[in-house]
Amino acid sequence: ELFYKRMNLCKQVADYKKENKLPVFQGNREKEILDNVKKISPENLEDASAFLITTIMDISKVLQQREIFSDKKFIDYKIPQFEKDASVGCPGTVGANSHTASLNIFPENKISFFENFEDVCKAVESGEIKYGILPIHNSTAGSVIQTYELLEKYDLYICASTCVEVKHCLAAKKGTSISDIKDVYSHPQALSQCSIYLKENGLVPKNYSNTALAAEMIANSDIKAAAICSEHCAEIFGLEILKKCINNVAANFTKFICVTKECMIAPQADTLSIMLTLPNQCGSLQRLLTKFMVNNLNMKKIESRPLKNGSYDFSFHIEFEGSVKDKNVISLLHDLKNNTEGFKFFGNYYEI
Repeated sequence: ELFYKRMNLCKQVADYKKENKLPVFQGNREKEILDNVKKISPENLEDASAFLITTIMDISKVLQQREIFSDKKFIDYKIPQFEKDASVGCPGTVGANSHTASLNIFPENKISFFENFEDVCKAVESGEIKYGILPIHNSTAGSVIQTYELLEKYDLYICASTCVEVKHCLAAKKGTSISDIKDVYSHPQALSQCSIYLKENGLVPKNYSNTALAAEMIANSDIKAAAICSEHCAEIFGLEILKKCINNVAANFTKFICVTKECMIAPQADTLSIMLTLPNQCGSLQRLLTKFMVNNLNMKKIESRPLKNGSYDFSFHIEFEGSVKDKNVISLLHDLKNNTEGFKFFGNYYEI
């Protein structure tokens, strides 16, 4: 009953703050309260008492944020049309998994190919192409870190995603046997996904910008080496398949995203992706999770990455369920934008 009474008072406080344009979070006041709680707590319960009161205050702040931002839009956006004549680009060449992903979303569009992931981002940002397709997560090897780093670097938004089943094979020029080769070229993700086979057969992994480009390189060179690529890609470049299905795990899927320069959000968008930075302090992650819990928002993924600035702080890439039209999502996004460092909104999208 005391909790209910306190939350009702918090709503009145929120109304007052909203009317007078005051911030929800007042750091000095919070510190005073917690210091006092520790002073009056029994021995050995100081930290536990402070944690309890901190959680209650965090719940209060979430509810206040909801009151203050319930009638405010978070971001302006357009609805993606995925036009049949729109310019689309992806890394690699014909037969690459990124090409397959592009056709999943744009089955009738002409696809332009770029040598690497960053070239795709540059082309979207410059307006050379309207939509770019990039891999972001693999069910075996995990996140494609390079893509996340590019999302941090460039002002792009995710408007859709699609999944492609990845079946890797070992391919080389016709007449080549496994005993003839030592080096195997492919994208680092593909090499990671086939690491067991490579190790068991004494093959040396060699990084290449793309699986399909690696296959094309092997087809056009005289070196005694092989590529890891799809069977379809091997056929396109006239390579002989030395071994099929060399994935570490048989069920192997890669999630690709479609990025745009303008923020585009479809009516059926159900997944949000963001990035933020948390200080390396006791309880900072727990306090972040409280915001999601109180807003009843399911977190699908959270992954930490160390900041490359000499500190011990981390950035977090987070995916969660919801829509920017939902009041709880709107209040959470405003909260995180205003009260965390390095916040970036990557998009609200759905799977095609």
